[in-house]
Parts: sequence; C-alpha cells; structure tokens
Amino acid sequence: MTNSAWITVSDFVRPAGWADAAAGEVRSRFYCEQLEAGQILFFPAPPFELTEHDQRLLLGQRWSELKLHKNVSYRPARDQLRGFAGDAESLACIGRVMRGYAAQVADFLPRFLRPYAGQWTPDTASFRPLQEEGRSLPLHKRNDLLHVDAFPSRPMHGRRILRVFTNLNPSKPRVWLTTHPFDELARRYAFDAGLREVAASTFAWPRRLEAVARALGIPGAGRSAYDRFMLRFHDYLKEHVEFQRECPKRRLEFPPLGTWLVMTDGVPHAVLSGQYALEYTAIVPIEALVAPTHAPIRVLEALCSRPLAASVRSTEG
Repeated sequence: MTNSAWITVSDFVRPAGWADAAAGEVRSRFYCEQLEAGQILFFPAPPFELTEHDQRLLLGQRWSELKLHKNVSYRPARDQLRGFAGDAESLACIGRVMRGYAAQVADFLPRFLRPYAGQWTPDTASFRPLQEEGRSLPLHKRNDLLHVDAFPSRPMHGRRILRVFTNLNPSKPRVWLTTHPFDELARRYAFDAGLREVAASTFAWPRRLEAVARALGIPGAGRSAYDRFMLRFHDYLKEHVEFQRECPKRRLEFPPLGTWLVMTDGVPHAVLSGQYALEYTAIVPIEALVAPTHAPIRVLEALCSRPLAASVRSTEG
C-alpha cells in the first residue's frame, strides 16, 4: 500500500519473513529500488525482535541526567557503548539491550534487502532519549531543519547511508518533515553550494597517507570530493533561510512502535518532535545498489561532469 508519505510494507513480517517466499527475491529488489529512489519504507511494528522488557529498560532510565551526550551509541564492530553514564549494573543492561538490538537489525536487513546481503557494512546503533522539540543546538547540529546526512568523521566515497528507525515512545508520534528529493535539490542548489569548486579541487589521498593522517586525527583525512561537498551541502541547506521557510514540506507522523527505513543521504528530512527512538545505520556500497543512478554521488557527477570519488575504501574507523 502506498500513500503520499511512505510505502507500507505488509508482505514481510516477523518472524516468518516473506509472506510469499517464492516472490521474495522480486519484492526484495523492488524495495531496494524504492529506497534508492528516495522512498521511505514503513512497518507498523518492528520487523525484528524488540522485547517489552528491553523497551521498558530503555524508557525507564533517568535520561535527563545525561548532560554531555545527546544519544546512546553502540558500535557493533568494536562492541563499544558510548553516551551512557550510569552504574555498572545499568551500563551492563544498556549494553546488552543495544547489542541485542544491533544483532536483530543486522539479521533482518539481509533477509529483507537481499541485493545488499554480504555487501553492506554495519556502522552504529543508537538510542535517542531526548525530546527533539525545542532543543537548543548550534545551527549545523539542529535536527529540526531540513538536511541530508553526511558524516564528518567517516568518509563515504559515494556509499549510501541506510537508516532504520523505531519510535519507542508509548503514546506520541515522531514527527518528520521531508521535501523535494535529492536530485531536484541538487539541480537547484548544488552549484550555489559550491559543487563546481569542490569538484575542481579533487584530491585523492594515497592509502598509506590516509591511514597515517587518520591516525593523527588530521581533519578531513580520507575525504573524497563527494564527502567534502556533502558536508558543505548539509550546512548550506540548514543555513538557507529562504529554502527552509518556503520549500514545499510533507509532514510525516510515525506512530508508537512504527519502524521505517530510509536512505538519509538522499532524502532531505527534519525532525520536529519525538522522544525515545532507536536507530541503526548501515553503509551500502555503490556496487550493491540496484538503481545506482539515484545515488547522490551519481546525481552530482552528472551535474558537474567529473568523478567525485577516486576509489572505494573501508568506512570503519
């Protein structure tokens, strides 16, 4: 079922998976195409296990005391929990919940999005306990302004940023805004945001130099022209007062326990309100895409007629 806000997935349910196993391959490819083209895929309930006990544990913490961190984050590759300052018992409980959540999503994704199986890379899982509405944040960190995602610390080199969200709030929706798809925004704003200048200054870091630079913490180490532009575009859209005020907007209200998948590098979005959300980020390489012409890097390269990433490299780190 499709409406103006999202595509509701009804033929893949937990724990069985595809309602029609024979059609799974075709349906899986269809959903990948929709994601890559800028659609949001919505599940009325999580398509992976998320126990009531674990939900209560996350909702029951005193998150208002977390003054230094906006999210609790978990890095599966390092089994590393950040952003939580509690006693040893609470730390162990939150770590167990986040570890289990990450494992459940990592099991779900290759079964649902089969073309990406064996090629995508887990990035981070997070729990977002703070109320988004009314937060006081610096301009470039504000979530309530329309933007596309780019990672300052982890160069993508054209890979897609796939995110899975679940609204854990027991009574209130998580409210988003979206607007025109990436290709339309790029055609209108990319050159004003500096695409031509960034493309002309393409610099490819040699692998050994990149490793040394990143180890030394040198800002921008390993960023391709694509990464530099996407960071600039992220900031440009948030700074553009007229765009934020006048662009057409679509309001999306994700209900309690609603789960949605979206490629946030290609879907301009803003979070107006909501508290208590789980999020999982996966990185999908260009080689795994079923409709690569929709990828932001391909859209931008078509506009400037230049390659924007010299090579594909690991994003972990």
